Amino acid sequence: DVQLQASGGGLVQTGGSLRLSCTASGFRFDDYVIGWFRQAPGKEREEVSCIDPSDGSTYYADSVKGRFTISSDNGKKTVWLQMNSLKPEDTAVYYCVAEKGVGLGAPPLMYDYWGRGTQVTVSS
Repeated sequence: DVQLQASGGGLVQTGGSLRLSCTASGFRFDDYVIGWFRQAPGKEREEVSCIDPSDGSTYYADSVKGRFTISSDNGKKTVWLQMNSLKPEDTAVYYCVAEKGVGLGAPPLMYDYWGRGTQVTVSS
């Protein structure tokens, strides 16, 4: 059973930081691309970042480049998303996702495995 357990969301002021974590189980971690999507009210799901644990390659949406950093620990089967310089427009529910054989930056429909979302709220 593929499971993705996300945590770390919360309320923070503009300019603050949060770190999301996603712990995976039920599959060979480095065979999959692991990433984060987000969805704000009334908006489509947007890919934020993803990582290929087999080689450490990463992808970032333009909107988060330079502010967010994704990393992974294959032994712990965990991916982290460090979010710095947060803005009100980063407010959304963030979902951890996983899929085998997708390219970095793939759209949401390419991902079969989704964890429960974690709310990130950035106040102005």
